[in-house]
Amino acid sequence: MDTLFTLADYETEARRRLSPPVWDFIDGGQGDERSMRANREAFERATLTPRVLTGTTEPDATTVLLGRRWPAPIAIAPTAFQTMVHPEGELATARAAAARGVPYIVSTMASTPFADIAAAGGPLWLQLYIFADRGVTRHVVAQAETAGMTALVLTVDTPRMARRLRDLRRSFRLPPGVQAANLPVDDVASPLAHSRRAFAPALSWSDVEWLRSVTRLPVLLKGVAAAEDAELAVRHGAAGVIVSNHGGRQFSAAPATLDLLGPVADQVGEAVPVLLDGGVRSGTDVLVALDRGADAVLVGRPVLHGLATDGEKGVGGVLDLLKEELVEAMLMAGVPLVGRSVAQKDRPAGTVHVSDLHGSLRDPVLETMTFLNEVTSRYPDAVSFGPGRPYEATFELDDVRRHLTRYLDDRRTQGADETALRREIFQYGDTAGQIREYVARMLREDEDVDVSPESIVITVGCQEAMLLVLRALHADLRDVLLVPSTCYVGISGAARILDIPIVGVPEGPDGLTATAVAAAVRAQRAAGRRPRACYVVPDHSNPSGRTIPRAQRQQLLDMAAEHGILLLEDSPYRLLGGTDPLPSLKSMDRHRTVIQLGSYAKSIFPGARIGYVVADQEVVDDKGHRWPLTAELAKIKSMVTVNTPPLSQAVVAGALLAAGRLSEANKPAAAHYDAMRRIMLDRLAHHFPPADRETHGVSWTDPGGGFFLVVRLPFVASEQALTRSARDHGVIWVPLSYFQPEGGESPHIRLSFSCLSEEDIVTGVDRLARFVSAETSGAQLPAERPTDRHA
Repeated sequence: MDTLFTLADYETEARRRLSPPVWDFIDGGQGDERSMRANREAFERATLTPRVLTGTTEPDATTVLLGRRWPAPIAIAPTAFQTMVHPEGELATARAAAARGVPYIVSTMASTPFADIAAAGGPLWLQLYIFADRGVTRHVVAQAETAGMTALVLTVDTPRMARRLRDLRRSFRLPPGVQAANLPVDDVASPLAHSRRAFAPALSWSDVEWLRSVTRLPVLLKGVAAAEDAELAVRHGAAGVIVSNHGGRQFSAAPATLDLLGPVADQVGEAVPVLLDGGVRSGTDVLVALDRGADAVLVGRPVLHGLATDGEKGVGGVLDLLKEELVEAMLMAGVPLVGRSVAQKDRPAGTVHVSDLHGSLRDPVLETMTFLNEVTSRYPDAVSFGPGRPYEATFELDDVRRHLTRYLDDRRTQGADETALRREIFQYGDTAGQIREYVARMLREDEDVDVSPESIVITVGCQEAMLLVLRALHADLRDVLLVPSTCYVGISGAARILDIPIVGVPEGPDGLTATAVAAAVRAQRAAGRRPRACYVVPDHSNPSGRTIPRAQRQQLLDMAAEHGILLLEDSPYRLLGGTDPLPSLKSMDRHRTVIQLGSYAKSIFPGARIGYVVADQEVVDDKGHRWPLTAELAKIKSMVTVNTPPLSQAVVAGALLAAGRLSEANKPAAAHYDAMRRIMLDRLAHHFPPADRETHGVSWTDPGGGFFLVVRLPFVASEQALTRSARDHGVIWVPLSYFQPEGGESPHIRLSFSCLSEEDIVTGVDRLARFVSAETSGAQLPAERPTDRHA
C-alpha cells in the first residue's frame, strides 16, 4: 500500500481485496456502464491551458458552500451499505472527512446508525429518497436532524434504484449482517426489490415543497440535468443543485455530467451553489469541473476504493490526494483561488459581474453581519441579544459640548491661539493624529503602558487600526495571521479583504495558550509559511468571553519573543469587567513583541469612532537606519482615510481630561454590565436548573465581565434556526459559527447583555427557553407574540 500514488492505484487495490459480487455492487453505481464511460470520456477530453509567470505560489483551494468555508471544493458522495466494503464502513468515512473538514453526504441506505456516524465527526449531510410512506421519510429526516446533520440532499433523478445488470445477473443480495440501519424496515436484502416496493413511484415539485415544510434543514436536489429544471429548483426553494446522470440506465441518451454542467450553472448563476457528481477521478478533474461552472464536486467510488483498501486511512489518503492534485493543477493553470470560471462576455452597460469583484465579497465572514442586520430589521419587535453596543442610558447629549469645550480650554492653556485652534478643528490635521499626547498620558496613568506619543497612531475606530497593521505586516504570499479558533469577525474579515491567510489556533479553557500558538508557528513554518503575528483578546474576549490568566499572559509574551512573532492585543472590554482588570499584555511587554489595538468605543462612546495603535517597534533597513513602525502605518493611513476626524479627536481628548482615570470613570457602566450579566445568568438557571441541564442539553459560560456569554444548544445553531427563533419566538442571537475562521457548524450561540434593560433580558431569555423547547421536543407550542414583549 506504500505505492498508492494515484486514485487508479486505490481502485486496483480495492478490486483485489473485495469479493466479485461486492465489487460489482460498488463499481456499478446507479447508472449503467455507458453513462459511467461517458462521464470519464468527457473529463479525458477536457483541457486546461497551462499559464506561466503568473506569480501564483500557493493557490487557495478553500471554497464557500452553504454559507460556510470548506478546505477544498470536494464533498463525499452518498454510497450505501459501506460495511460491505470495510468493517467500520461509514464510521471510517466520517472520521476521515471530519479530520479534513469536508462534507460527507450520508446515504439513506447507510449500514451504520446516523447517531453513531455523527459521533465520528462532521460536517454531515443526508442523502434522501421520498418514500411511498411519507411517515418513513419523516422518520429518516427526524433522525438526521437529531444527529446534527446540516443539510438534506434529495435524489430526484431515480424514483427507484436503477436496474443494475451486474447485480441482476448475480442475483445480488446484501451479505449477512449488512442492512439499512436507519429505516424502520428489515427487508432490504435486495436493494433493487426494496426500492421498487418502498420508493414513491413518481415525484413532482410539490414533493420538494412538502419536504421543505417538514424540515428545518436546507434541501439540495441531486440529479438535476436540464437547465430548465435547475431554474425550477431555485424557484421552489432548493438550497443547491447537484448535476448528475445516475438515472442514465432508464434514459441512456443522457449526456455526460460535465456536458450537462455548463448550461445548468449558467441558468442558476449565483442564486444557489452548483455541484457535480459523476466521473471525478483526479484533482485535475476537480479543477475542470470548477472551470465549467461547478462550485464543488462529489466523489463517490474513489472514496469506496480508499475505504476498501485501508479503512479511515485509505479514505483520508484519497481525499488528501485529490486536494494535492487540485492545488498542483491550480498552480499549473495559474489559478490562485477556487471559484466559478465565467467567460468574459460583453456586459450590459452599468453592470459588473460578481466574478469580476474581489472574492472576499462572497465570503461568509462579510455576509454574517449583513444577515444579522436583515433578521433584526425584519423582526423589529424581537429582543435582540446580537449587538455588542454600550448601554445608551449612560450617555448625555450635553457631554459632547462639554468635552469639546474642555479640550479647547486645555489647548489654550498650552498656548494655542484661536487661529491654531480653528486649524486644529476645521482642517485635515496630522495623519498620525493630534491627540497622541492625551492618549499616551492615559495609557501611562491608567494602563501602566509607558510609550512616547510618537509610538501611537490615532485611527478611525479599532477596525482601521487592524487594517493598517495587517497591511503593513503582510509582505508576501508566505505570510499568515494566527487567530483564536473563535475569533472576532472584524480581524478575520479585514484579513480576508487584504488576501491574508488566517490560521485558527485551538483555545484552552482560558483562551490562547503559548503551547498552542507555538505549535501553530512551527507547523506553519514547516509548511513554508511565515506566521507574522497572532491576534489575541486577553480580557472578556468577543465572542467567547474568556479572560487569559496572568501567568498564561506571561507565557504568551515569552513565546512571542522566542519565536519572533508579534502579538496583536485587542482589549476593548478590559475596563468593563466585574473585577479589577489584569495587566494588559502591552504593560507586561519587555521585548516590544506586542502591538496594542485600542478603541474608545466601549470606554467613552462608539459614535466618536476613535481608536489607536500602540506600535513602539522600530523598522530597520540593511544600512542600519532605524525609524518607528508608526511612520509606516501613517503612510498607509494617508492613502486610506487621510486623517482621523479632528472634531471627534477633540471630543475624546476632552473626555479623557474629564475622566482622569478611565477605569474610575467607567465604574458605573461596569457595575451596570455586571448586574445585567448576573440577571441573564439567573434567568438561564431559572429555565434550565442544574438537575435538568443534562436532559435539556443546554449549558453556558460565566465570563465574569465584558459584554458577552456563550450558550450551548442541543442542536446546530444555524441561520435557519436563527430565522425561526426571530420569527416564531421573538428572540435574536448570534451563531458562534460566525466567529470560526475555519468555518463549519456549531451548537453554540453568543448572547450580548450590554445594551439591554433588565426587562428585555428577562423577556429575551424566556423566549429563548421557549425556542429551545420547541426545537428539541417538536411540540407545537404557541409562540409568544413579539408584540407582548413588555407584557
